Amino acid sequence: MNAAAPSPPVAAEGAGDTPWHRLDRRMLLIRPVLDLVKSLPVLVGALLLGHGNNWQWIGLAATAVTIGVGISHCLTSRYRVTATQIEWHTGLLLRKQRAIPRDRIRTVDVLSEPKHRLFSLSAVRIGTGRHDHGKGPGKDQLVLDAVTHAEAERLRALLLHRKTAETEAPQPPESLVAEVDKRWVRYAPFTLSGLAVVAAILGTVYHFAHELHFDPTSFGPLRDLTNRALEQPVWLTVVLAAAGLLVLVSVLSVGGYVLSFWNFRLTREPGGTLHIRRGLITTRSVSIEEDRLRGVEIKEPLPLRMVGGAKCVAVAAGLREGKGADRGGGLLLPPAPAGKAREIASEVLGEDFANVPLVRHSRRALTRRITRAVFAVLALSAALFALAWLDVLPEWPWQAALVLLPFAVLVGFDRYRSLGHAITGRYLVTRSGSLARATVAVRRDRLTGIVVHQSLFQRRAGLVTVIAPVAAGRGHYRVLDVDEGAGLALADTAVPGLLTPFLASGGKTVTCGNLPTRS
Repeated sequence: MNAAAPSPPVAAEGAGDTPWHRLDRRMLLIRPVLDLVKSLPVLVGALLLGHGNNWQWIGLAATAVTIGVGISHCLTSRYRVTATQIEWHTGLLLRKQRAIPRDRIRTVDVLSEPKHRLFSLSAVRIGTGRHDHGKGPGKDQLVLDAVTHAEAERLRALLLHRKTAETEAPQPPESLVAEVDKRWVRYAPFTLSGLAVVAAILGTVYHFAHELHFDPTSFGPLRDLTNRALEQPVWLTVVLAAAGLLVLVSVLSVGGYVLSFWNFRLTREPGGTLHIRRGLITTRSVSIEEDRLRGVEIKEPLPLRMVGGAKCVAVAAGLREGKGADRGGGLLLPPAPAGKAREIASEVLGEDFANVPLVRHSRRALTRRITRAVFAVLALSAALFALAWLDVLPEWPWQAALVLLPFAVLVGFDRYRSLGHAITGRYLVTRSGSLARATVAVRRDRLTGIVVHQSLFQRRAGLVTVIAPVAAGRGHYRVLDVDEGAGLALADTAVPGLLTPFLASGGKTVTCGNLPTRS
């Protein structure tokens, strides 16, 4: 493919002097095998069902085209980094060109899967922070698959530190902030990750068994196990099944913890970048510029909190939140002692986050928390009663649901105990939740506005919810059920001057359901 200059809209000043780079040719040993594996269902189906007709040749042709496209991608892909943008060209018959301005680059992740590590290669994922929907890398991401480890580190430093290759100078060594302790693996069974794996496996097995009309309990050992379970008392079967499930979930959780967080290291580079490395079989390297850091979040799910554990996550612009993001990209500390998580949060923020005294909410918030929890159980029981009245369900489900009332009261009380907020230095701190408690500290000078929300029931109780929007993480964080006067004062302190016109009118305090935000 000719190294033609890019079109005028994406051309960069001085780009003609910047050399082009190609993907590592060792990828040609991997890509055809991967494409062949992906095409196996089509190939096998064509060979088995196409005997005596032309379908087998169509399957072989489709497989050959898939492999050819993969080889063409490896041979024709080339990229270069200019003073203003990164450019990428690929394609033989159908050519593709992309250019991303360097000032829009938010993340540069270095990923080494087993297929890469076999030949000492890495994949570089360059993201702009746009959260486009759909599968695979979209407009928000450019993937260079694959380059050498040295080239991946050069691109990471070059793109994140906003330097050109000609002016790049050796950097002082990075400083260690945190690294994994092998003793922390004891927190793995309380992350419930193993339970998710077991549920996925059981769901997949059930689906295929149902589609194939296959009864697993009629097969060898499973048949004997089922017969034995039916012969013994029900309570013993339940206890043994629960114990077996607990052991299986614990083993899978420990295995997942080791695979994900082996050799976890959080370091700070002299250029003001947090660098995260982790992984055993698949290694991942993530860089977060501290200029784009908006805060941190301490997550304490109930099982993990019961054993004194927590994990620390970055709230940063450009990092995706939830599924598909990890994707763990902003994980500053894996499940570890809660004190260690708060210590790392303080180190990252530069504030004494661990010892911030949180303001407790009033008893009216306690009443509201318990009322909401109890009402949810009563609503469930009423729905089950209606189904029983219609002879859709038996009587016992709605009666059993009422047994949850004491637990609902306990959950409501625990949610109240978790409520708290504070303002310390540059940060607004808020804590809430019971089953999934979270403590968040966000920078006040990076908030995109402030919202004071008051529902009908909150108005009757004299409470408000203060919402702090931020262009990072979940997008906004809430201070739940705070007294009306204290909430308005908190909102005014969090973003000084923004609410002043709404708080004073003729010497009286003005309260309203939703105050406007600042763009």
